[in-house]
Amino acid sequence: MKEEEVILVDTNDRPLGTMPKMEAHQKAVLHRAFSVFILNSKEQMLLQQRAWEKYHSPGLWTNTCCSHQRMGESNLEAGHRRLQEEMGMTTELEELFSFIYKAPFDNGLTEHELDHVLLGYSDREPQINPQEVAAYRWTSLNSVAADIEEQPEYYTEWFKIIFTRFYTHIQSLKTDN
Repeated sequence: MKEEEVILVDTNDRPLGTMPKMEAHQKAVLHRAFSVFILNSKEQMLLQQRAWEKYHSPGLWTNTCCSHQRMGESNLEAGHRRLQEEMGMTTELEELFSFIYKAPFDNGLTEHELDHVLLGYSDREPQINPQEVAAYRWTSLNSVAADIEEQPEYYTEWFKIIFTRFYTHIQSLKTDN
C-alpha cells in the first residue's frame, strides 16, 4: 500500500508539491492540514481519544478529527471524508480560519502545518473506528480549557495550540451577536 502523501504549501497556502506523510513529519516541512471541531446543541465539543496503536500521540485526547487534504480535495471535502472515516459521522461543516503552527514530538517527528479549522454541529453519537479512536466524550468548552490547563499531558500538542485559537474564535462570535 502506497504511503499517504501530504500537500506541501508556502505560507500563503499555495501548493508546492507532495511528499510522503512520514517524511514531511521527519523533516518538519510545512504542509496543508485540517482540524474538525463538532459541537452539539448543549455547546459541548466532541473530543476523541486517539487509538493506542497510533504512531504518535497514542491515547491522548484531541479534537473531533484531523488529517491532511489529498491532492484535488477541498478543505471541506477532506473534513467530511475524515469525519466519516474516524467518527462514523456526517454533518455540514464550515471553515472558520486557518493558521500555521509547529509542534515537535519526543519521537523526532514534527507537525508543521497550515491548518484549516472546520466547525460542524451534531447531536448524534459517533460510531468510532477503533483503528483510529479509542474513546470519545462530549465536554463543554470551558471544561476543556480548564482541563488543558490542569492536565496538559492528556492532550495532543496540536490540539492544545489549535483549541486556544478555536476557543477565542467561538467566544468572539458570541460577543458579536
